[in-house]
Amino acid sequence: MGGDHGPSVTIPGALAFLKQQPQAQLILVGLEEQVRAELKKHHADNNPRLSVKHASEVVAMDDPIEVALRRKKDSSMRVAIELVKDGQADVCVSAGNTGALMAISRYVLKTMADVDRPAICSILPNQKGGPTYMLDLGANVDCEPHHLHQFAIMGAVLFQAMERRRPSIGLLNVGTEEIKGNEVVKATAPLLRADHERGVLNFHGNVEGNDIFKGTVDVVVCDGFVGNVTLKAIEGLSRFVKQTLTENLLSKLGALLAIKSLKKLNPEAYNGAGLLGLKGLVFKSHGGANAFAFEWAIKRAYNAAQYNVQEQLSAMITELMPRTPDPQAPGSTIQQG
Repeated sequence: MGGDHGPSVTIPGALAFLKQQPQAQLILVGLEEQVRAELKKHHADNNPRLSVKHASEVVAMDDPIEVALRRKKDSSMRVAIELVKDGQADVCVSAGNTGALMAISRYVLKTMADVDRPAICSILPNQKGGPTYMLDLGANVDCEPHHLHQFAIMGAVLFQAMERRRPSIGLLNVGTEEIKGNEVVKATAPLLRADHERGVLNFHGNVEGNDIFKGTVDVVVCDGFVGNVTLKAIEGLSRFVKQTLTENLLSKLGALLAIKSLKKLNPEAYNGAGLLGLKGLVFKSHGGANAFAFEWAIKRAYNAAQYNVQEQLSAMITELMPRTPDPQAPGSTIQQG
């Protein structure tokens, strides 16, 4: 029900996904009358791999988190997340209010042991033809070094589970030199270097913004403020380039000749960000996504469930995440897992 367009986008995206994945089953959560009416438009009201779960409320895109969390207890967003908690669904996908989705997910699913804050992780294309995973993209504006350390571990686990190889990790900074950056970034680097020396993580070092698309590293780590600003700037640039290439006949002809290469820059094909660190899989679609982009968000969520990402995250985070010492214990020290 969420996003800028609601069922008019999410349902066509869901139906397109089902055509590509004959083994998948979807539960559409929302105002049942509206959902079934949209399904009927697409002649899919009797699809055996679709079921509808009624929810009497909808979280609006501008709803404060307090309203979404405390007052709308039968919202489509909350009901969908509860289906994951109860084991009736393997993963939840939503295009709704990001803050509300994170808050409700944390409240219903809880965070994994030793994870202080969940992070939003998405992928971007790079010049090497592979994906660059980047986190956090907006869940945590203010971070401490141990938060960025945890993001690096979670990003590495997700990449390894999805891409089937050990990733290199870069810490986003204003320069590659160790002396550069703010105090949080400079304090994070030694934590990651220590993991690298122990063979736990493959830490490349500091990377700059241009390294994201170069493919210098597989996983780029930053706080949510920097990550979200970067992501929105990338999306805006992509739309600007698309507009420029359709301004006149000559530019359209040039775009037609380069269409295969330009597809790599289509942000719609990279829609779908995982909320990492929760006791359940939740994926966030861009609120302004069209049906094609929402279909991609479902694909990413489906792949995460197929590859048992949740089980791998649980196991590897338990193994890798630094333990927080009991402040009441005399002489307690931090133990590295």
